[in-house]
Amino acid sequence: MERFLDFTFNHCLFALFLSAYLSPLSLAHYEHWPYQPGYSPSPPQQPGDVPKIQLRLAGNKRKHNEGRLEVLYNGEWGTVCDDDFSIHSANVACRQLGYVEAVSWIPSSKYGKGEGRIWLDNVYCTGKETTLAMCTSNGWGVSDCKHTEDVGVVCSERRIPGFKFDDSLLNQIENINIQVEDVRIQPVLGAFRKRLPVTEGYVEIKEGGVWKQICDRNWTTKNARVICGTFGFPGEKKYNVNIYKMTASQKKHRFWAYSIDCKGTEAHLSSCKLGNRISTATGGNITCVNGMPAVVSCVPGRAFAPGSRTRFRKAFRQEHPLVRLKGGAKTGEGRVEVLMNGEWGTICHDQWSLTAASVVCRELGFGSAQEAISGARLGQGMGLIHLNEVECLGYEKSITDCKFTTDTQRCGHEEDASVRCNVPAMGFENQIRLSGGRTPLEGRVEVLQNYNGTLKWGTVCSDNWGTLEAMVVCRQLNLGYAEHAFQETWYWQGDGSADQVVMSGVKCSGTEMALSHCRHHTHVNCPRGGGPNAAGVSCTEVAADLLINAKEVEYTSYLEDRPMQMLQCALEENCLASAAVNTSASGFRRLLRFSSQIHNVGQADFRPRHGRHAWIWHECHRHYHSMEVFTHYDLLDLNGTKVAEGNKASFCLEDSDCAPGIQRQYGCANFGEQGITVGCYDVYQHNIDCQWIDVTDVPPGEYIFMIHVNPQQDVAESDYSNNLMKCQCRLSAQRAWMFNCHIANSVSEAIEEQFNHFKGLMTNLVPTR
Repeated sequence: MERFLDFTFNHCLFALFLSAYLSPLSLAHYEHWPYQPGYSPSPPQQPGDVPKIQLRLAGNKRKHNEGRLEVLYNGEWGTVCDDDFSIHSANVACRQLGYVEAVSWIPSSKYGKGEGRIWLDNVYCTGKETTLAMCTSNGWGVSDCKHTEDVGVVCSERRIPGFKFDDSLLNQIENINIQVEDVRIQPVLGAFRKRLPVTEGYVEIKEGGVWKQICDRNWTTKNARVICGTFGFPGEKKYNVNIYKMTASQKKHRFWAYSIDCKGTEAHLSSCKLGNRISTATGGNITCVNGMPAVVSCVPGRAFAPGSRTRFRKAFRQEHPLVRLKGGAKTGEGRVEVLMNGEWGTICHDQWSLTAASVVCRELGFGSAQEAISGARLGQGMGLIHLNEVECLGYEKSITDCKFTTDTQRCGHEEDASVRCNVPAMGFENQIRLSGGRTPLEGRVEVLQNYNGTLKWGTVCSDNWGTLEAMVVCRQLNLGYAEHAFQETWYWQGDGSADQVVMSGVKCSGTEMALSHCRHHTHVNCPRGGGPNAAGVSCTEVAADLLINAKEVEYTSYLEDRPMQMLQCALEENCLASAAVNTSASGFRRLLRFSSQIHNVGQADFRPRHGRHAWIWHECHRHYHSMEVFTHYDLLDLNGTKVAEGNKASFCLEDSDCAPGIQRQYGCANFGEQGITVGCYDVYQHNIDCQWIDVTDVPPGEYIFMIHVNPQQDVAESDYSNNLMKCQCRLSAQRAWMFNCHIANSVSEAIEEQFNHFKGLMTNLVPTR
């Protein structure tokens, strides 16, 4: 018994010792757990022996709020090794820089290798430290790492409310980036207060929760260029200095303590350097001797010019004819494509940077780049990759003026570069809302409309409401792409006071920035009424994008004379010309056959709109149609008149094959799920029924052949403009030739016009003698 008590006593002591020793580790393991309601953790006070340090985000950044983490210690900048680094350490670093939290951290010098000392290694933070210097590590400068292990962090875009920059080390620092809570253009003159976007006014910095003006003594046009770019404007211009001097003399101002030093090529103010401290008057008040608040006057892109309301009614068109953005959900974002030698192509993302992306954005009439996007995150292109390793200085007029290489053999379209640009705040999102949905991404569409002289929330008539209109709604609300357009919304209980229809006859091209810019009735006319019959939408952050392989059509085309007795099912499904009903069973039909290979290069799988319960069974062919109209086939003469047509129902929408590394998901066998996975393609072979155009009654000659996928926009896509393919077609008595096949918007307008080579009817030309 004594031995048992002795054993128990000793083991209890050991357990207590182990508990005390491991408790900090155990607590650290649960640091990320949310606090109980009512508990407000107070940040620990920084001990006096903790050294003062400064942080910055450096390297090859693709957003302003990310980069290689660098530390200023003992008057020297250095890096941090990724060994034992964690999200807790990243949180501490981001909060010290003024961001609310960290999104992630990235090892192995993703943002490039730093230089100089590696100050910290094996950093361990609990997440509550106020500075990275409070975290444990091997000690300052004690590291066995190389710069290939430099750690990077990605911070949230949200800034800490009331954040104030610690300027205690300014005397030791030459190159410190600006760290403020927020920045804005504050309109001063009445003419600029009453219109959107705000293009002119004081530049104001928010620090410690207080808005402050910037003294203009050291202000330059380079600073103005960065500010204008941040707010979505491609350039700046001169303003009336005398008016602002007179206005400034009549008011008392609160000035920020520092000046700003920008090169003019920065994409965001946080990349500019902190300038000299301006004079401080007695009592600590900051004064701007012989100066006034800094003013900017920005030049908006053509689509955002204030006061040009008639322009807003037109579909949005990008300004520059040699560069375009494709596949983006919002205005000002998309895959970058450039026009070279008459053909559109993409840019490989090697060395793709914020500076290069900003050149693209300004070229297109937007501001600087919000993000340089790599890895075809906004969808893959198809065809040529024109540029690689693009390096820009930042002042180039066009991306084609930058340094680049045309060696793209090692690039694939999975490496296509994209951009997300800063766009002026137009306030369009405040004129529309979704009501009654289960999530913020769906609901009945309600618009704020001038109705009988007053602004009133109401519904939109659902007559002819479709995917293109839904696309505009989702874009206007910054909710991504349209997933579905609904003509009945009785299952969504919207705002009862907004049941009245205030907009009808809406017809959009799909590229408008706001629903009010689409064509619509001047006077509301909606026989169906609102309420349960009002228009609705559901939005999604990603969408499919179908693209036809033009060369596959070109290589596989031929003529076949097929006996009518083998075409009875095709006749039943309307796959033959109308004259075929008069063809005897012993006769034949001449068919122009071809294969179609349809790729999904978007960001989401392409799925039929209706589930299997709504698919239609066709007894003759003994299969289901998941989409009654999946493809149109048309043959046009050189006058543009349709002389023959075909259509293809989707009886088997599946992954025929995929790019390397992508798994096939959809197959039609055993009534399986239908669709096309991202990175895969579906093939309709030339030898299957209805994969043709009936040209029996078409005389030999020159024609234009067209394939249009998803022609009725039944399924939402990120880009409908690439759903059409064209070929030149020559028919003889025995053969068919397809040549110059291409996606409709893949070449320049000049080449497209030359391809069509007709302007109006040819029969009305005066004959030559």
